[in-house]
Amino acid sequence: MSRAPENDVLTRAMRGALSRAQNLAEQVCDGPALRGPGDLAIIDMTGAGRVDVSFTALQERSWQVQAALRARGVMVGDRVGVLLGQDPLCAAAHIAIWRMGAISVPLFKLFRHDALASRLSDSGVQVVVSDEEGAQMLSAFDLRVITALDLQPATPQPSAQTGPDTPAVLIYTSGTTGKPKGALHGHRVLYGHLPGVSISHNHLGQPGDVIWTPADWAWIGGLFDVLMPGLALGIPVVAARFDKFTPQACADLIAATRARNIFFPPTALRLLKAADQAIPDLRSVASGGEPLGAEMLDWGRRALGVTINEFYGQTECNMVVSSCAADYEALPGAMGKPVPGFDVQIIDEEGNITQGEGDIAVRRGAPSMMLEYWNNPLATAEKYRGDWLITGDRGVREGAFIRFVGREDDVITSGGYRIGPGEIEDCLLTHPAVATVGVVGKPDPLRTEIVKAYVVLKPGKHVLPETLQDWVKAKLSQHSYPREIAFVSSLPMTVTGKVIRKELKRRAAEEGL
Repeated sequence: MSRAPENDVLTRAMRGALSRAQNLAEQVCDGPALRGPGDLAIIDMTGAGRVDVSFTALQERSWQVQAALRARGVMVGDRVGVLLGQDPLCAAAHIAIWRMGAISVPLFKLFRHDALASRLSDSGVQVVVSDEEGAQMLSAFDLRVITALDLQPATPQPSAQTGPDTPAVLIYTSGTTGKPKGALHGHRVLYGHLPGVSISHNHLGQPGDVIWTPADWAWIGGLFDVLMPGLALGIPVVAARFDKFTPQACADLIAATRARNIFFPPTALRLLKAADQAIPDLRSVASGGEPLGAEMLDWGRRALGVTINEFYGQTECNMVVSSCAADYEALPGAMGKPVPGFDVQIIDEEGNITQGEGDIAVRRGAPSMMLEYWNNPLATAEKYRGDWLITGDRGVREGAFIRFVGREDDVITSGGYRIGPGEIEDCLLTHPAVATVGVVGKPDPLRTEIVKAYVVLKPGKHVLPETLQDWVKAKLSQHSYPREIAFVSSLPMTVTGKVIRKELKRRAAEEGL
C-alpha cells in the first residue's frame, strides 16, 4: 500500500508545532506548500455547477475580507464570527481573521436565536462574516455583518506577528454534557491535526487525492479534520451544500468531483448502510465521534471498498487516536492507536496510568490541545488531572490500541457490572429492523440501574421487545441486554448527529419515579 514520504506530513507537523513564529493563514494559504499559487484549492459545488477555486483566488478573497474587517474596526485579539456553511468565503474569512491576529468563532447555520445568542454573548463577537441568509438570522443582534456584497478589490494585506500559542480560533463544544464551552486554540492547532488526519486517510497527500466531508465547516471535524488540512497539504477540498443528506446525493457528489478521501460522521455511515449505498473508487474513509463496531466495518469493506479508519478526539484536543488500514489491521471495537506526538493513556482517579478501565487522558502540551476554556478558569481547571487532560470518556488499553467504553457519565452500573452503552447499541444496530438506537441506564432499586434502550425502527419494520432482547443476549452477553425497550419515532441529537444520552437518561429517570 502507498505510504507518504517519511519526512512529509508528520515531520512537517512536528517541526511546525515547535516553531516560534506561526500563523494559520501562512500554513494554509500564504506560505510555501506542496502546490503552486494557481493550483486547485476548493472544488465549489454549492451553486448550479462546478467552480474551481485556485489558491490565488482564495488568497485574494481573504485580502478582501481582511480589508473589510479592518474598515469595521477589527483589531488583534478581537473575536470575529463566521456564520457560513461549506463555502469558499468561509475558508477565506477564517484565513483573513487569522492573518490579522484576530480570533475566528465558527457558527453553525442551523443554530437558532438562543444558540447564537449564547455564543455571541460569551465570546464578545461584534463583527460576523456571513451571507444574506445569515444576515437575516443575525438581524436581531447588535452586530456588524459583512457579506460578499461588502467586499471590494484589495491589495495584499499585512500579517500580524503571532506564535504557536497566540489565540486563533474559538470553537464551542456541542454541549452533550452541559452548557457549551468555548475551547480556545492557538495557531499551532492545525499542526496538531495534520498527523492524525494524514494517518486516518492512509497517508493523505497521495497523487489524485481529493477530500470531502458532509460535516459542516462550523465544527472542528469539518474545519480542522478536512478543510484546513486539505489546504495545508495542497489537496483539493470539495465544498457542497445539502438541504438534506441522502445516500444517492452523496454518491453522486463523490462521483462528480472524484473525491476519494472522505470523512463520514457515524450518522452518515448509518444512513449509507441502511440504504446499502455502494460508492466505488474511494481510497480512504475516516470516521470519528462514536465507535462503529465490527458490523459497520464489514459493510464498509463491501460497499465502500475500504476499511474505515476510526479516529478519536474532541473539541478540546482533537485527532489524538487513529487507525490506519494502510499500516496495520484494525482491532474490532477499538478506536486505534495514539497518534505520533500525543501521549494518550488510561488513568485512574489519582492520575496514575492503569492497565484496567479508566479515564482516557492526554498529556499536557499536546499540539492540538486547547489553550483554555474561554472566560471559564474553573471549567479549565476541572478539565485537567495533574499533567493530564481528562476527555470525559472511559476506555481500556489493549496492547497498542485504545478501546472506547463510554462517556464517564454514560457508563451503566447494573448488578455489580459496569456496562458501556456503545457495544449494546452496536449490537442492536445489526438487527435488520433497527434504524438507530440510544442506550442508557435507568435507576433501579435492586440493580442500581438497568439497561434501557430507546429504539427507532426502519420504515415498515416491526419487532417485539423480546426479540431484540434475545438478539443482544445471543450476540453480546446475558448480563448486558436491555431489560426495557421503548420504541420511539426519533432520538434527541446534537447538531453534529450524536445521540444526547443525557436527555435519554433524564427521560429514563422520570419514567422510574
